[in-house]
Amino acid sequence: MDELHSLLLDRALNTIRAGQLVAIPTETVYGLGADASNRDAVQKIYQLKGRPANHPLIIHVQAPLAGSKDTEKDWLTVLDPWTRHISETALTLITHFWPGPLTLVFEKSKLVLDCVTGGQSTVAIRSPAHPLTQELLRRFGGGIAAPSANRYGRISPTSAADVETEFPNNPNLLILDGGPCEHGIESTILDVSGEGLPKLLRPGSISPSMIKASTGIDVVSSSGIANQPRVSGTHLAHYAPHTALYLYSESDIASQLSGFMNQEPKLRLAVIVWEHEHSHHQEELKAYLQNITFIAIAMDPGLLAKQLYRLLRDLDQGQYQGIFIPSPPKTEAWDAVRDRLQRASFGSGPSSNNHVSS
Repeated sequence: MDELHSLLLDRALNTIRAGQLVAIPTETVYGLGADASNRDAVQKIYQLKGRPANHPLIIHVQAPLAGSKDTEKDWLTVLDPWTRHISETALTLITHFWPGPLTLVFEKSKLVLDCVTGGQSTVAIRSPAHPLTQELLRRFGGGIAAPSANRYGRISPTSAADVETEFPNNPNLLILDGGPCEHGIESTILDVSGEGLPKLLRPGSISPSMIKASTGIDVVSSSGIANQPRVSGTHLAHYAPHTALYLYSESDIASQLSGFMNQEPKLRLAVIVWEHEHSHHQEELKAYLQNITFIAIAMDPGLLAKQLYRLLRDLDQGQYQGIFIPSPPKTEAWDAVRDRLQRASFGSGPSSNNHVSS
């Protein structure tokens, strides 16, 4: 570790210990972190983000040191202050996917603050894979509560510069710059707090089929199951740009856009298209080319996930009146991207008024 990062880590450690906030890098998105055992510090997260008090946070914990002789025992020691019970299934998931982009929801211990869990009896925990944040957690020796480092409901940050943009009037906010995020979207969340198989509460880069292939564990959908724990990033309107965002179907993009432009011919629109459809759509919509900017993207779920928030942020600053993006295929590989886009579309718009996507 170079001297600059070491000095930054010292500052971040002192800031966390003093009950202040630090923006931390992870492999998913940047988080707005505070000492998870300090009620006043946790409240500062809610205040700065404008986050509802009943919307729970995720606690980030350190991973055992490499070369441990008993990794399972070490994980149980790390989690002991925060959880009441860890099942064999949960422990298997931990040893296979932590540190990494997987969050697990447990029954909380009595030590966990209600403000961290949104008043629930469960707590969400993960161990991030980013080396800077792991080193901060190791030096701190406790848990860091951290939602995404953005205004509530807006586009998650995937770089230190994004965090600065989100909080321009907070020059004293310490940002631990760890470079661009590897995955670019938030972690997969599984509920392991009750009996039975793990339940998928939020899709991410670790899919149910990946879990099955690595561990033999089946993951079930939580849709339609009552009384599921509330978790981060599952509000209907979330990850949203200020510019209106619309999802379109490949089959009728021409009719959708031509109808839109005929009603408002002076609007400037950004239209994202799959690379293999780029020339075709340009020909279909050549009558409107002076008002439409086409952006071609690869039809690759992992690559789009990594680029998604960067793309939305750039277009949000581009003086467009609307952003159109193709609806992803309805397959498991695209679940996480499709989830983020649907919520972003619902919550988008200059006045934050929800609109129905086309």
